[in-house]
Amino acid sequence: MDHGATVRILLLLGAIVLAGCAGDHLAPVSDRGPGPGGGEQSHYQVRSGDTLQAIAWNHGLDYRDLADWNDLDSPDRIRVGQRLQLQAPSGREDTSPQPPSSPPPAAPAPEQPAASPPIASNEPGERPTGDGPEQWLWPTEGDVVKEFARDADGKQGINIDGELGQPVRAAAGGHVVYSGSGLVGYGNLVILKHRGEFLTAYGYNRRLLVEEGDEVAAGDRIAEMGNGAGNDRPRLHFELRRQGQPVDPLEYLP
Repeated sequence: MDHGATVRILLLLGAIVLAGCAGDHLAPVSDRGPGPGGGEQSHYQVRSGDTLQAIAWNHGLDYRDLADWNDLDSPDRIRVGQRLQLQAPSGREDTSPQPPSSPPPAAPAPEQPAASPPIASNEPGERPTGDGPEQWLWPTEGDVVKEFARDADGKQGINIDGELGQPVRAAAGGHVVYSGSGLVGYGNLVILKHRGEFLTAYGYNRRLLVEEGDEVAAGDRIAEMGNGAGNDRPRLHFELRRQGQPVDPLEYLP
């Protein structure tokens, strides 16, 4: 990949850059960015191992919109070399429901003593409104050492400390749409699609225990915890997305 292409991808995806080697499941051939005339070209060329859901994940889109914009009868009907539009065609609007806007900031609360970090457990939690799983489970046990930040560069999720090799579990029942190491900065990664409009991602794994196409139930082991990116301590990176957009997992987990 030349330097110019790398810069464009870094500007658009932050720290998420896809590996380009043939052995990876996901590799970028995207010209989304300023075109020769200054306009935005918004296309992606499908590579071997791509799934529509994973492509949508990397571009912050809803896979259903991608299917609609490209007249796909099924999310599985993409082919190597196919050029996908990453924006709604002219005259066609995005008809999928939009994520709720953030509530206005609350008045400052009195200062409180520093709280202990949240601790993951397997007690189910009720979800906020949305056509998704009725309950969510923590994907592993341990302290949350990095919380969600909506304006963070790159990965937008939480990090959970743990022990090397400890079980990583599905936060809800779903379908494996990605299992591999093609997203630089995520290590060995699993992405699950859940009922309705939700996706979850599980990164930094030592070993993956599921393959693309597998169906999993809530609490099923899907991976073993590995070391975090650039860190020698074992931890899980966990993301939750609704309609393609990152949301705070702590608002959904118990």
